[in-house]
Amino acid sequence: MTISSPSLTPNDVLLGQSLAELTHWVESQGQPRYRGKQLHQWLYQKGAHSLTEISVFPKAWREAQENVTIGRSTVHYRTVAPDGTRKYLLRLTDGLIIESVGIPSAKRLTVCVSSQVGCPMACDFCATGKGGFTRNLHPHEIVDQVLTVQEDFQQRVSHVVFMGMGEPLLNLEAVVTALRVLNHDVGIGQRSLTVSTVGLPKRILQLAQHQLQVTFAVSLHASNQALREKLIPSAQHYTLEQLMADCRQYVQITGRRVTFEYILLAGVNDLPQHAAELAQHLRGFQTHVNLIPYNPISEVDYQRPSHEGIEQFMQGLKRHNIAVSVRYSRGLEADAACGQLRASRAG
Repeated sequence: MTISSPSLTPNDVLLGQSLAELTHWVESQGQPRYRGKQLHQWLYQKGAHSLTEISVFPKAWREAQENVTIGRSTVHYRTVAPDGTRKYLLRLTDGLIIESVGIPSAKRLTVCVSSQVGCPMACDFCATGKGGFTRNLHPHEIVDQVLTVQEDFQQRVSHVVFMGMGEPLLNLEAVVTALRVLNHDVGIGQRSLTVSTVGLPKRILQLAQHQLQVTFAVSLHASNQALREKLIPSAQHYTLEQLMADCRQYVQITGRRVTFEYILLAGVNDLPQHAAELAQHLRGFQTHVNLIPYNPISEVDYQRPSHEGIEQFMQGLKRHNIAVSVRYSRGLEADAACGQLRASRAG
């Protein structure tokens, strides 16, 4: 595992700062207070990449601030799937590459964002986990992904899911800051923001203490401890029983239900007994299950279940009164679907 120090810290960049912080900054530079509101609008609504673009500012002052960095990435590579999903490789200021995905539909534009460069969780079925881990992202690097997709689509982003590269709860402080910026400054409702985790000791309850109204999703993918350890190595240190107990407490603290993501792997975790085991764990508190048919990657030879197998598993949960739906991933042909993300063109 390689750790590199990012070249810019949040204090070095303007993106990710609140209206109050931006106002304080412009005043410290000898500008009138109202410039803070102008700067905020140009960052979060107009998507400025540099101060020189902000035409409402005096030219002489813009030129004097040429070394001030807004904190935007550059698009290193972009691909479009037949269903309209767009996958982006974004180059950060230190040269590292992350992935983001824009997922359009009739009434919404969803962005799947990364929270880390790579991922240390090493889930057996996930391309990102096969690539190792480099570093956490800063809040502005997370927010930038949303603005980049919004700019490319020329359409307002309505939903953001933290389901890209990385484990969000391993970068909790930056993720919470980014969530607040996306809500307060970009203008996306909290309930349209989703944080997904494979589950980490203590971190779920730490997130709960922030009392956010975001959607919270847990990547479960197994109905018993032995199977979960096979698919998710970190589960060795966090049992299914402990995870479920923390999820129940999360519901009690926040009043928000937990969504469980369950990737269906043919012959591995999609049998009738698995549905029955899963239902046993989920009884008695506010939950919803998203079944995700497996999206293939080259490193492993797991298979996607048949439509009949998917339907049987779903009906097995419904018989136990478990709320369940099937989520077919978008962007499959562009390697942009769930579990497929990796910076494969980072050169």
